Amino acid sequence: MTRPTRMPARRPRRMTSKTSRFPVSRVVAARTALLCVLLASVPAAAEQELPIYPGTIHTRIGNDLVIGGEYYRLAYFTTPDPMEKVAAYFARKWQEEGYPTVVEGDMQDEGVVSALYTREGLQRGVVLRKHLGKTVGFTALRDLWVRPPKKPAPGLVALEGALYSQDLATRDDPGGSQSRTTLVTGELTKVQQQVNAELERRGYAPVRQSALKMGGGTQLTMEHARKGEQVVTTLSPTDEGVTAVVQMWIGSDRPDAVPNDDAVRQSREAYERDQAQKKEGAK
Repeated sequence: MTRPTRMPARRPRRMTSKTSRFPVSRVVAARTALLCVLLASVPAAAEQELPIYPGTIHTRIGNDLVIGGEYYRLAYFTTPDPMEKVAAYFARKWQEEGYPTVVEGDMQDEGVVSALYTREGLQRGVVLRKHLGKTVGFTALRDLWVRPPKKPAPGLVALEGALYSQDLATRDDPGGSQSRTTLVTGELTKVQQQVNAELERRGYAPVRQSALKMGGGTQLTMEHARKGEQVVTTLSPTDEGVTAVVQMWIGSDRPDAVPNDDAVRQSREAYERDQAQKKEGAK
């Protein structure tokens, strides 16, 4: 009688992440403040974990983003721990897991730690900066397998006093939405007026507006529309005299398959109902 051959247990495939390394320069200091902008995150079909530093809250920045023609997932965190300690944590973790790891920077004002996931063809990394006495970590996953559509970003305004601006396109949308993230000198109210004026000049009408108190500051969200298009603008103060502006333009090719004119109408009606209910409650 032949004994059955025992098969060795298969090791589970490691779910990993894809990372970007950004050039170390003084310009990136302006980008650090930009990380304070909070965007809703929508999980991708094959979600990969972003690098996480223990004991901190990581804020996801958008969904899958396109930067320089490559796809990224981004997040940020802040910690009172010194930069050297944060960098050492990520370097030790990835080296112990067996991934080729690179550490760059002086670890006083700036630093970069990245690891290459050779089997999956991914890169994972964290860019570190000093900001207001704390360490700010900008974590990212980079996907090298796909490229974005090359289309302009209609409906996104260029603002005076911009310190930094980046155009992005969502991965899970067939070219129907694009966004622009800008760091602008100026108080929130002044920047809001500038955005409103430019959008109205281009033929966009205001639909609704909401304000949210966050961390002692105010995050303002505005929605504008013209036939078949929407522009959603989020403004957040990041530092004294500096405002972060994130704009999302949605064309007629909406991800939810709702005709955009109907979506704009429904949004406006919902806003008007909400305002009417507030007035009734105040009587």
